Amino acid sequence: MTSTACFIIVSRNDIPIYEAEVGSAAKREDAAQLHQFVLHAALDIVQDLAWTTSAMFLKAIDRFNDLVVSVYVTASHTRFMLLHDSRNEDGIKSFFQEVHELYIKILLNPLYLPGSRITSSHFDTKVRALARKYL
Repeated sequence: MTSTACFIIVSRNDIPIYEAEVGSAAKREDAAQLHQFVLHAALDIVQDLAWTTSAMFLKAIDRFNDLVVSVYVTASHTRFMLLHDSRNEDGIKSFFQEVHELYIKILLNPLYLPGSRITSSHFDTKVRALARKYL
């Protein structure tokens, strides 16, 4: 089964600090821009929902055609956003929780400046492995 998935981490200042196309579907030429547009359009919805609930996993908050936006908000209001076409809610939640653990390890690195882009190839490899495992 081919799946479309785009994962992005957005800092509390609405700056994307990590992006990855993690789906196995054939890539269209304009797919990356479309995915970014849909995810950034959902930021307003996330902003409203984040203050009305204490849950970290906000599930499916927006839809675009057959694509769904799922969001996980950390305690520091960093947003993990996933644009996907799967219906595996438990797998998505597990993916977010494990990526959150990886993100905490990045924050604990004294050489990482919080809010700056995550350029670690180790982090990227682990996120892609988790996407293959759960999505």
